[in-house]
Amino acid sequence: MAHANARLTFHGRLLIVERAEAGWKGAHIAAAMGVSRKTVGYWIARFRAEGPAGLRDRSSRPHRSPTRTSAAVEAELIRLREAERLGRDELAARTGVAPRTASRILARRGIPRLALLDAITGQLIRSSKQTAIRYQRDSPGELVHMDVKKLGRIPDGGGWRMHGRGREDNRDRHGGAGYDYVHSLIDDRTRLAYSEVLPDERGATCAGFLERALEYFAACGITKVQRLMTDNAWAYRYSLRELCARRGITQKFIKPHCPWQNGKVERLNRTLQTEWAYRRPYASNAERAAALDPWLQHYNTERCHSALGGKPPISQLTPTC
Repeated sequence: MAHANARLTFHGRLLIVERAEAGWKGAHIAAAMGVSRKTVGYWIARFRAEGPAGLRDRSSRPHRSPTRTSAAVEAELIRLREAERLGRDELAARTGVAPRTASRILARRGIPRLALLDAITGQLIRSSKQTAIRYQRDSPGELVHMDVKKLGRIPDGGGWRMHGRGREDNRDRHGGAGYDYVHSLIDDRTRLAYSEVLPDERGATCAGFLERALEYFAACGITKVQRLMTDNAWAYRYSLRELCARRGITQKFIKPHCPWQNGKVERLNRTLQTEWAYRRPYASNAERAAALDPWLQHYNTERCHSALGGKPPISQLTPTC
């Protein structure tokens, strides 16, 4: 298809040929059509060589592309995406191509973006509410986000992910293994994260976690936190007052029933599920809990983060942790 500002369409090129056959001179045809004499000669030559088909638009793709990504690399990139559901930056780092190249390969293969896939099953879903305004604070510690994610505990010997859903003890919803509460804190600017698996989400537990998280942030170079954003849970609204006042932290609360306003930590929760909690079957709850610290170390120091240009969070700080 000709571009929007093209002088000639198929019918215009055909008119050039008709006028040439009627005896018009090339210069006169060019003046009448508003094109150069070289263009007139080009389309007349194409018509004589190929007939009317030669006046149709052709693909601008080159006959050879020596620098195109090899089929083997493309296949490996697609395999990693389907097996591990990695983002473009992580795919680029694993396969040795540019992030933009990874995006083009995925688009060419018709593979949807991760944001359109279910976090657990990988199935295509419809996107729900989204925040129209995207932002990122200017300096580390200017704003941090905090939240809790509830996960079912794994019985000793493994749960349904290891043995299937047919076991009787996996179908007991009231006498099961109970729940773990994964508390998380993430810095808005650097995406540095800290998480712990704790037995509940009571006020004292939340306050203790925040104290330890702030100490971890200080060890990594974020010595001062100015604002803390959370949802409106009672433990956050009332139990963190004394700690925040003592450390000079201003509390900010999202609008009720609008979790996307605290989207950075909500996205961390999703990443925790897909890359740690449900990445592989665990034989016990203790095994899964023990795997959290190594994964967090990988997340903060090695994992490619799309919001940071494909770099890990520690790249935004002096590497002291």
